[in-house]
Amino acid sequence: MTSALVPVHVHDHPPEDAHLLTPIQAVCLDIDDTLVDFTTSARRALSSMIGRDDLWPIWQRTTEEHVKKVVAGEMDSDTMRRARTKAFLAELGTPLDDDVVDELEARRYAEMTGDWRLFDDVVPCLDWLRAAGLKVAAVTNASGPQQRAKLIALGIARFFDTIVIAGELGAAKPDPVIFQTACQQLHVSADETLHVGDRLDTDAVGARDAGLHGVWLHRRGPLPTPDAGVHVIETLSDLPALIVSEYLTPTATAPAAVPTQRPPDPVSGPPRAWSTISGRHSEQ
Repeated sequence: MTSALVPVHVHDHPPEDAHLLTPIQAVCLDIDDTLVDFTTSARRALSSMIGRDDLWPIWQRTTEEHVKKVVAGEMDSDTMRRARTKAFLAELGTPLDDDVVDELEARRYAEMTGDWRLFDDVVPCLDWLRAAGLKVAAVTNASGPQQRAKLIALGIARFFDTIVIAGELGAAKPDPVIFQTACQQLHVSADETLHVGDRLDTDAVGARDAGLHGVWLHRRGPLPTPDAGVHVIETLSDLPALIVSEYLTPTATAPAAVPTQRPPDPVSGPPRAWSTISGRHSEQ
């Protein structure tokens, strides 16, 4: 079920029940399968490469093992993709030489990146967050700068004050370091920040345990009973209603404030690393 976005109202005075609401200043968003329908494009490209669609779980496991090496600084993302594809094919009993693997991976990657699509609810939600006066960050467990290129190609890079990438930082969700880094770069405290993502443990629970407000975006199937301290939504169209009902945004608390000053180019380079702690990772 998809609900309409709740319009933003700038209040001359805080609502009467404002003292009951928790103020927030920022929202962090996962990228893959939260903003971008990544699994559909990645799974389609893999199926095209191997001629079947039943080996996705093996691909995910192999990918996760290899992305950890990028986050730990053991290899770059391009090397990782080639090594991951070679290891995956070898596990299927199809060992190939490096030149063939490189050609197959290049074709798979090109097909996948050419098929990236935003979910329909993304741009209206990002527009609303900005209208509500909130700072916005992208926080991803991906392995490299292709995430920046993805946001640019899909036309949404302009919405983000900062982009925090596990492969550049050396720490991945649910490690508190990646959430703390996002808050530091946004110049907000953890308890003023909401994080939304499609993985319960990695995103919502990880954010909650790091001191943020965790929201699990559960796009498929009936809504489950949430973990303690975690909100659950079906679509990003539901996020404004959640924020309005549970939180106090800058437009309600300080309508005359100067608009947030955003970095001129948040997609141009990596953030400062805090540690080399690894965690769980999403596919690239």
